[in-house]
Amino acid sequence: MKKFKFALDTVLSYKQQVLDALQGEHAAILVKVHAQEDAVESLELRYADYNAEYRQRAEEGLPITDALMYQTGLRAIEMEIQQETAKLEALQEAEEKKRAEVVEAKKDTSSIEKLKEKKLEAYNKAVQKSDEQFIEEFVSAARANAASA
Repeated sequence: MKKFKFALDTVLSYKQQVLDALQGEHAAILVKVHAQEDAVESLELRYADYNAEYRQRAEEGLPITDALMYQTGLRAIEMEIQQETAKLEALQEAEEKKRAEVVEAKKDTSSIEKLKEKKLEAYNKAVQKSDEQFIEEFVSAARANAASA
């Protein structure tokens, strides 16, 4: 019997390449998301430190010009936090979309792999049946030869 050949091997190979590429893209987006999370966290810490410094100096008494400078600095950091948070949300949305694409590609690949497994199982059963039939014919021929001799 001829060797097993799955008709959709090229499709499976293509789907696997697509899946690998999507997984790579997803991983890259995750790296960006984590970097952006770190950036937002860093800004929030900077804001907290700057605010603590402002409150400390305010308790000690500081000139109005310094107070205005601190307030302006705090507002600038707040705006920067808002901008970086918006970037983070956009990256998280892109990551969710890419994850959905990866899941869909994995489903496609998995369904073709399952079909291949079924076809291979059917092929193996046919090979086994063919082998059993060959052995049966061989034994029958050997008995017939032994009976005629």
